[in-house]
Amino acid sequence: MAQTSEYGLLVVDIQGKLARMVQKSELYIQNTSKLVRCVKLLSVPIICIEQNPKGLGETVPEIANLLLDVPLFTKLNFNALNETSIREAIKSSGKKKWLVVGIEAHVCIYQTVLGLLQEGYEVEVVSDCLSSRLQSNIDLALINMREAGAKITSLEMCIFQLMQTCELKQFKSVLSVIK
Repeated sequence: MAQTSEYGLLVVDIQGKLARMVQKSELYIQNTSKLVRCVKLLSVPIICIEQNPKGLGETVPEIANLLLDVPLFTKLNFNALNETSIREAIKSSGKKKWLVVGIEAHVCIYQTVLGLLQEGYEVEVVSDCLSSRLQSNIDLALINMREAGAKITSLEMCIFQLMQTCELKQFKSVLSVIK
């Protein structure tokens, strides 16, 4: 039986020029787009977050166009859980496990992951759906998040974990997105 009912997805700060200035920007944007499409097929709830959109710009179109029906929250804090509206949206979802993607790995992703862990959530950071301007910051963030208790996963690893069987009715649709 699929585990989709236990999970939610946080899409964090994939915005403006910064989204294109980070390491492997086109790849992580493409992977995040695939992940969003897959979790939507699997009915996993999504929360999209933007850091100070007046300063950084809006979520990039490749992802924003997939999230038109998804709650969008803005924040000024690097840890999204320090924003009451976001913390409440996460809590009211009823989900105990969160996939986290976005930028920058060593700032907002790192602090948000720590916030989720401190609130008792299980966290899986999707490593090929995040980035930072420097590879060394990505590497350090992944190490520190894992040491803090987050699991590190990948696009395909988490999607197949969500599905757990090829007998799932959405299997072929999800597979067509990944391939």
